[in-house]
Amino acid sequence: MEQAKIDRINELARKARSEEGLTPAEMVERDLLRQEYVAAYRDNLIAQLENTIIVEPDGTRHKLGKKP
Repeated sequence: MEQAKIDRINELARKARSEEGLTPAEMVERDLLRQEYVAAYRDNLIAQLENTIIVEPDGTRHKLGKKP
Protein backbone atom coordinates (compact mmCIF):
# COMPACT_ATOMS: atom_id res chain seq x y z
CA MET A 1 0.00 0.00 0.00
CA GLU A 2 1.28 3.45 -0.86
CA GLN A 3 2.53 5.69 1.92
CA ALA A 4 0.18 8.48 0.80
CA LYS A 5 -2.83 6.25 1.48
CA ILE A 6 -1.50 5.29 4.92
CA ASP A 7 -0.97 8.97 5.69
CA ARG A 8 -4.56 9.68 4.62
CA ILE A 9 -5.85 6.91 6.93
CA ASN A 10 -3.95 8.50 9.82
CA GLU A 11 -5.22 11.96 8.92
CA LEU A 12 -8.81 10.74 8.91
CA ALA A 13 -8.29 8.95 12.23
CA ARG A 14 -6.99 12.15 13.84
CA LYS A 15 -9.91 14.12 12.44
CA ALA A 16 -12.42 11.50 13.70
CA ARG A 17 -11.03 11.83 17.24
CA SER A 18 -11.21 15.61 17.15
CA GLU A 19 -14.29 17.64 18.01
CA GLU A 20 -14.80 18.35 14.32
CA GLY A 21 -15.52 14.71 13.37
CA LEU A 22 -15.84 13.23 9.90
CA THR A 23 -18.31 14.00 7.15
CA PRO A 24 -20.27 11.07 5.68
CA ALA A 25 -18.06 11.13 2.57
CA GLU A 26 -14.92 10.98 4.73
CA MET A 27 -16.36 8.03 6.68
CA VAL A 28 -16.87 6.12 3.43
CA GLU A 29 -13.34 7.01 2.29
CA ARG A 30 -11.92 5.90 5.65
CA ASP A 31 -13.74 2.56 5.46
CA LEU A 32 -12.53 1.88 1.91
CA LEU A 33 -8.94 2.76 2.81
CA ARG A 34 -9.08 0.55 5.90
CA GLN A 35 -10.39 -2.40 3.86
CA GLU A 36 -7.59 -1.92 1.34
CA TYR A 37 -5.00 -1.73 4.14
CA VAL A 38 -6.26 -4.93 5.81
CA ALA A 39 -6.29 -6.77 2.45
CA ALA A 40 -2.69 -5.71 1.74
CA TYR A 41 -1.61 -6.72 5.25
CA ARG A 42 -3.28 -10.12 4.87
CA ASP A 43 -1.67 -10.71 1.44
CA ASN A 44 1.78 -9.86 2.81
CA LEU A 45 1.32 -12.21 5.76
CA ILE A 46 0.17 -15.07 3.52
CA ALA A 47 3.15 -14.55 1.22
CA GLN A 48 5.52 -14.62 4.18
CA LEU A 49 3.99 -17.82 5.56
CA GLU A 50 4.10 -19.50 2.14
CA ASN A 51 7.86 -18.90 2.03
CA THR A 52 8.48 -20.25 5.55
CA ILE A 53 10.51 -23.46 5.74
CA ILE A 54 10.46 -25.79 8.74
CA VAL A 55 13.74 -27.53 9.60
CA GLU A 56 13.20 -30.75 11.52
CA PRO A 57 15.71 -32.02 14.13
CA ASP A 58 16.95 -34.65 11.62
CA GLY A 59 17.79 -31.88 9.13
CA THR A 60 14.93 -32.38 6.70
CA ARG A 61 13.26 -29.26 5.41
CA HIS A 62 9.69 -28.72 4.25
CA LYS A 63 7.42 -25.81 3.58
CA LEU A 64 4.86 -24.72 6.09
CA GLY A 65 1.60 -26.24 4.85
CA LYS A 66 -1.94 -25.02 5.17
CA LYS A 67 -4.02 -26.26 8.05
CA PRO A 68 -6.43 -29.03 7.00
